Amino acid sequence: MIYGPVGAIQLILHIRPRFRVNHNVTRLALWVSLGWLPVCFQVQVTAAEPDLNTLLKGIEQHYNRAKTLQVHFIESYTVQGKARKSESGELTLRKPGRMRWDYAAPSGKLFVSDGKDVYLYVPDANRVEKTKLKASDDMRAPLAFLLGKLDFNKEFRDFNFKPEGTSYLITAKAKSDKLPYEMIQMLVTADYQIQRLVVNSENLSLLTFQLDGEKVNPPVDDALFKFQMPPGATLVDAEGSE
Repeated sequence: MIYGPVGAIQLILHIRPRFRVNHNVTRLALWVSLGWLPVCFQVQVTAAEPDLNTLLKGIEQHYNRAKTLQVHFIESYTVQGKARKSESGELTLRKPGRMRWDYAAPSGKLFVSDGKDVYLYVPDANRVEKTKLKASDDMRAPLAFLLGKLDFNKEFRDFNFKPEGTSYLITAKAKSDKLPYEMIQMLVTADYQIQRLVVNSENLSLLTFQLDGEKVNPPVDDALFKFQMPPGATLVDAEGSE
């Protein structure tokens, strides 16, 4: 300051910004400690990835608690690398083991299980194929496990999972070689809804279900699962006789 007023003014201008910076830093630290800290803590908690056991138990509880279920599906089928035309419609499930697939595309196609027998109606051929649910090799049948006593460790083995976006991809192999499939792959949301189910069979066929619009425990009429023969349709039993 011995250099005169100019030097003094320069020194004062140099001191005041430092004081303002320190004051703002103090306010920022207080704001972080009082306001931001809970948010940071919440982010750390929600960002934690669930382990495989947590996912499997969550899926089991989600579907085992349901008595009825409705969901829109898109079904695609690939045989030895050759894709067939996709089909879509509404799937209704009722515990135990009852299901109804109402197809919008192709219109009129129907797949029904009353818990014991399975009926497949193909309108183009005006034919109904009937077989026992337990004996059915139709790969729609595995979805009945969603409304059975779902127990992954009892039915499957060799589990793997990994994050895929905000969901999780789980793969598992069937324990029994008597089932019509040998491996499944599921894409599951954070709230344990199955968005996609891929069923792999031993003959290298691949059946994929995209699922959305899930409704848990909607009112469902039991009559939906009692198959009615369409007029003039031919019935074929499991042995192929008419």
